Amino acid sequence: MNTTPPRAFLPAGLRSPGRWAVLPAAVLAGAVLGGGYGALKTPEYAATSYVIVVPAEKSDPAAALGFAQAYGRVATDIAVTGDAQVWAGVTADTLRKNVLAATSPDAPMISITARSAKPAQAVSMADGVARALVLNSTHVAGSTGVKVVQFSRATKPVAPVSPSTSLSALVGGCAGGLLGGLVLLVRPKRPASRDGARHSRQATAPAPSAPVPAPAVAQHQPEAV
Repeated sequence: MNTTPPRAFLPAGLRSPGRWAVLPAAVLAGAVLGGGYGALKTPEYAATSYVIVVPAEKSDPAAALGFAQAYGRVATDIAVTGDAQVWAGVTADTLRKNVLAATSPDAPMISITARSAKPAQAVSMADGVARALVLNSTHVAGSTGVKVVQFSRATKPVAPVSPSTSLSALVGGCAGGLLGGLVLLVRPKRPASRDGARHSRQATAPAPSAPVPAPAVAQHQPEAV
């Protein structure tokens, strides 16, 4: 009579369902943490001001593109040494950390983007750096042959650029699912139980072969006379 419990015939994944509970738990934890971060983080607003580099009279027009690249690299340094921090009402360290200048490879234009928790302050920071570039270029126009001109002033942002709560929760859930999957991949398997191991050995052991009958001994028959 076979006394092997029916649980031994189940697949390994069904015998240990708690192993796969790690994945949904990791997704849920990541979504909760991401949503909490998005709800508690202070929203940031971005404002962008544009300036353009133009050549002076009797100057090479191609030089404007090169000077635009140079001004874009030192925009925050010029703003700090100038009066941009006074016009924006922030410290020099705030300007360096929250202002980004970008240039175009095809046009001598510089975009100055400032980030702040207050929309009005972001506008003041972007316009302050642009104004500092304009004044600095005017002072050195005799030696450079170019000057920076205000092309477009920054407008007050109406919506934050930081991720929303729902987006943060989605990103957190994806990250949690990825980490949970990695945990399942690297987690060592549990050793088989004694009953399961004994049943496995019994199932894989070869059946005993039937005994080979011994050859029959021939009986001695008397010779006929």
